[in-house]
Amino acid sequence: MDGSVGSIRGFVVVGVVPTTAVAVVERAAEFAARFGTGLACVTVEPDRMAFAEGIDGTVLSYPLDPDSYAAEIEFDPALEARLAPIARAHGVELAPFALVGEPASVLGVLAERVDAPMIVVGSREAGLRGSVREFFAGSVALHLSHRQHRPVVVVPLAPVARAEALPWEDEL
Repeated sequence: MDGSVGSIRGFVVVGVVPTTAVAVVERAAEFAARFGTGLACVTVEPDRMAFAEGIDGTVLSYPLDPDSYAAEIEFDPALEARLAPIARAHGVELAPFALVGEPASVLGVLAERVDAPMIVVGSREAGLRGSVREFFAGSVALHLSHRQHRPVVVVPLAPVARAEALPWEDEL
């Protein structure tokens, strides 16, 4: 974990991936500015298992695939460099976190620990790959909305017109 959980309170939590649309982080930063909080940007590595957490908040983990071992996980510096200007433009502090586990569960637990006013995620990917993955794994937003009590804001990334088929209706 790059940020120290003990040092932040009330941060808006936003789930990010390297390909996260700027719109998701922009919207989360707007909410953080309105609430007078910071912005906790969280990447989650679902292919690792956490086994301990240090006193400083560092998460010790191991990969589920032993051939992909890396000593520790860290928030991607290139991603942080892309997100920092967004936070600065809204006048909010950026706290990057690199965590492991099931994404919805991890986002919910962190939100509870930092007393987040909300969790922000992007809408599902368009296309067959995103649909199949969500069919088997389920939507992070859906899991969040049923597994914890904080508001979940889903930022629409590719809304479709009412007359058009929804992305998953014609792909399976």
